[in-house]
Amino acid sequence: MKLNKLIDFRKFTVREGSRLKLSKFDTEYTGERFGKKEAEALLEVGREQLAEIQDKLYAHNRYSVLIVLQAMDAAGKDSAIKHIMTGFNPQGVKVFSFKAPSNHELDHDYLWRHYKALPARGEISIFNRSHYENVLVTRVHPEYILKEHLPGIDAVDKIKDDFWEARFEQIRRFEENIAANGTVILKFFLHVSKKEQKKRFLERIDDPSKNWKFSMNDLVERGFWNQYQDAYEKAIAATSTDYAPWFIIPADDKWFTRLAIAGIIYESFERLGIYYPIIDESQKAELKKARLKLMSESDERTRGARRQKPRKQGKK
Repeated sequence: MKLNKLIDFRKFTVREGSRLKLSKFDTEYTGERFGKKEAEALLEVGREQLAEIQDKLYAHNRYSVLIVLQAMDAAGKDSAIKHIMTGFNPQGVKVFSFKAPSNHELDHDYLWRHYKALPARGEISIFNRSHYENVLVTRVHPEYILKEHLPGIDAVDKIKDDFWEARFEQIRRFEENIAANGTVILKFFLHVSKKEQKKRFLERIDDPSKNWKFSMNDLVERGFWNQYQDAYEKAIAATSTDYAPWFIIPADDKWFTRLAIAGIIYESFERLGIYYPIIDESQKAELKKARLKLMSESDERTRGARRQKPRKQGKK
């Protein structure tokens, strides 16, 4: 069964212009058709389906795909990439994990470093955190904006609602432009509950093999949970469009999160109607000539080997 036939993904789509309240989206939702073991088996099949359609994407050479993953800490972005994207040919996929911008990056507009990471035709780019950090983290911590040295913004109290509305408009224009030029944009918010985040943080602390994943800064940011929820609601509602939709994916159960993301990606690929290039009659004739040449080359080597075969020595 194909991935896109398993779940009604419209349930997770944020419609353009809709009002958004994250509390209305169930973080524990796992559908009603299957459990964890069946989902994992389906994902294995799904990876094969994604690999096949990625091959067509590359050969078709008309579209590129940008996958954006945003979430609170410990929501499962890294594991989603690991478990879903392993089906892709790594030559056609690039993963970018955007950290705090460097001084050099801060000397450019905030979209500059993301524009450089966009996929070429036939390729897929995955943004693990993205240009949206500039309306999420910076909204919770507006003092970070001052590091951008923007004209007229030399104090936090000058960063008002119209500043963020302008940024949303800039992001919409950016995404509209690349979409118009053949980039398919899929944006996923992995919606994890505060309770589940606490559980995963404790696992990172208690399990020595996961200690490296935990940072005290994660705990500091957890203290701004409500502010982040508000920032996400505003950013997603303002930037979910027909050409760059947001999907709010339940993330308390990682197995469902992975299956849902994989299914949406596959469904979006199928909608493109991509196919392997169709050759014309002259190209077919050239292929026949090439085949004959290769086959004759094989025959010549065989005949040559026969001619050089040594005679058997008779018995004395």
